Amino acid sequence: MDRQASDKIAALAEQMLGEKRVCALTGAGVSRESGVPTFRDEDGLWKKFRPEELANVQAFLSNPVRVWEWYDWRRQLIADVTPNPGHVALAELEQLVSHFVLITQNVDNLHRQAGSRDVIELHGNIRRNKCFDCNTVFQLESQESRLEFVPGELPRCPACGGRLRPDVVWFGENLPAEAIDRAWSEAERCDVFFSIGTSAIVYPAAALPQVAKAAGAFLVEVNLKATELTPFADVVFHEESGHVLPLIVTALKSARREAQA
Repeated sequence: MDRQASDKIAALAEQMLGEKRVCALTGAGVSRESGVPTFRDEDGLWKKFRPEELANVQAFLSNPVRVWEWYDWRRQLIADVTPNPGHVALAELEQLVSHFVLITQNVDNLHRQAGSRDVIELHGNIRRNKCFDCNTVFQLESQESRLEFVPGELPRCPACGGRLRPDVVWFGENLPAEAIDRAWSEAERCDVFFSIGTSAIVYPAAALPQVAKAAGAFLVEVNLKATELTPFADVVFHEESGHVLPLIVTALKSARREAQA
């Protein structure tokens, strides 16, 4: 890493010293570094359908088994995917600052697998099921095998017998009110805001960095390409998050040791 980048990282570490509130918003770019394909990738049967044709309520009501087959395929794609150094660094960062919250647009559960605890999932979690009828939520790992998809059969809710669906936000649905309300509140109150691996064009999530900046936060962008957010960021890293985030964590540890000496 060149001297300019090292200086930016050192300055950022100084920004996070003391009783600071830090927020991080993550998007698909973070998970892509782990090998998670986007749901727009073509594969066999599913290249015949656009995501909008499958990830919506009407598709589920008209052909729930087909929707389940698609999500079962997606779950299989990420079954063996593991968190990358960027995920791990964010989990470690949570332990290094006085207040940290991670806001994610991803549904793959990799942040939790990496050890992050305070995670706001704006778009849900593909590792959970939810009853379409009574809204009871089920973790796949902790429920009976009958909650897993059996080809050709529609999974049923053990609580009421209703239709189960993946606990993700579909096209045409609002984001969970509790999640977006808390994300907004955290953005308004944070001292440092990270926008990581996101194009910053999908609202309302894309508004969160702007909300933080308007409230006086130090804005950091980590993304391979420039975005509409780039001109407003205080520090920009056009690098993979799995490379730059561990360096930021290392710099913060060093700054803390120096401050305590």
